[in-house]
Amino acid sequence: MGNDLRAAGIRFGLGRRSIATRWMVNTLSVVTILLIIADVCVYYFTKQYYYGSAESYVISEANASQMVLTRLYEDFTVNFSSEVRHIIENFDKKDQMEMMSINRSGEVTLSSSGFSPDKTYYMPDYELALKSEDGLGVFMGRDGGENILAVTIIVTTTSSSVSALRFVTSLTLVDNQLSGIMLAALVISAFILLVVVLTGLYFVKSICVPLVQISSTAKKLALGNFSERLPINSNDEIGQLSRAFNEMANGLENSEQIKNDFISSVSHELRTPLTAIKGWSETLNMGYDPETFAKGMKVITGETQRLERMVEELLDFSRIQSGHFTLQMTAIDVIAELEDALLIYIDKVKKENITLTYNEPEFLCAVIGDKNRLRQVFINIIDNALKYTEPGGTIDVLAEKNDSSVTISVADSGVGIAPEDLPKVKQKFYKANSTKHGSGIGLAVADEIVSMHGGLLEVESELGYGTTVTITLPLAPKKERTEESL
Repeated sequence: MGNDLRAAGIRFGLGRRSIATRWMVNTLSVVTILLIIADVCVYYFTKQYYYGSAESYVISEANASQMVLTRLYEDFTVNFSSEVRHIIENFDKKDQMEMMSINRSGEVTLSSSGFSPDKTYYMPDYELALKSEDGLGVFMGRDGGENILAVTIIVTTTSSSVSALRFVTSLTLVDNQLSGIMLAALVISAFILLVVVLTGLYFVKSICVPLVQISSTAKKLALGNFSERLPINSNDEIGQLSRAFNEMANGLENSEQIKNDFISSVSHELRTPLTAIKGWSETLNMGYDPETFAKGMKVITGETQRLERMVEELLDFSRIQSGHFTLQMTAIDVIAELEDALLIYIDKVKKENITLTYNEPEFLCAVIGDKNRLRQVFINIIDNALKYTEPGGTIDVLAEKNDSSVTISVADSGVGIAPEDLPKVKQKFYKANSTKHGSGIGLAVADEIVSMHGGLLEVESELGYGTTVTITLPLAPKKERTEESL
């Protein structure tokens, strides 16, 4: 039994310190207190109403009887004492109340019930009537195990047999009515508490259970299980949180996949040049002719340069991630850095039968930047254009300037980028084409460098028709745009 209750509590998110438990306890406490206050108020005001109505009814009957006796006393044609006896003995409301006559000695002489109480009969209402200015006394309390209402009114006559009239009625029917009303109030209160509990459990199920699921799924993600997802059953805040959590999980899964692909790609990229270097080193150690030596050294030098670029990219990425990537900012001619980068690839484009067009601008473009880092950006973009352009293709480099910025674009006629890959090409470790050499972080590093210069790097591409990379950099302030400062 205890295990079943514990399991149910876990299912609905109930625990000693859970939000659900605190919410249920606090809500039930407040609702219970409010219901108790409401029930007390219902009892008080209902009792006041019923008791007040009974009191008003009996007092009105007493006043009416007093007026009748006063008229009879003033009528000398009737026997006053006989009429009083007749009225009391034939009292038409004796099933509702008892009517008594009291003499000047304070003794009950007549009663509509036919029974006269003994001389020790306690009548507090009579004593109150004697002391009051209007001659009216009211007593409400217990007598003989039941609540009664007693009203005494002084009769203004000189008759010694009738000094006052007393009316006594039982409040048992009124108390029974009050009990019925209070029972109904308690039933309604219990129903309200039941509704609060049921709605509270629904709240726990709809709010706290998803939170428990989110916590459990987050722990699984922390352990590396990125395939876990949360069900989305609503469009409220919990549904939005679950949707955001799933998007985060998708991002983590994608990042994990990209990381794995990156490790695989880098391992492959490192293995290929190392294999080539090792193979040619062993070949040259076994003896060689001048032609073989020249060919081997060329391969070793090229692969070493490729390894060096890859290591530099990785180091730059590490510096960016750690926040230690710094720039040496000075006033430079960005066009000169672009041309230096182009010179590196002049021979290579000719060898691979690719047409490189570049119209040298006649203007100087002074920017505030790090010349080595900007040249690194241009080399990376030109190298990518060359890498993805087939023999016979073209690469067009264009530089334009306006009053506030300079724009450099590198457009190739290569394989292009698929629409689904285009938004991701500037992400770290992402490679749109896994068949080409590269670590997948060169463009991401280039984008970071351009951003640190206050510029913008944009990529436009159409699959099968080539790619255009555009770099926009802000010009240096006019006072620094002088040839001497370059």
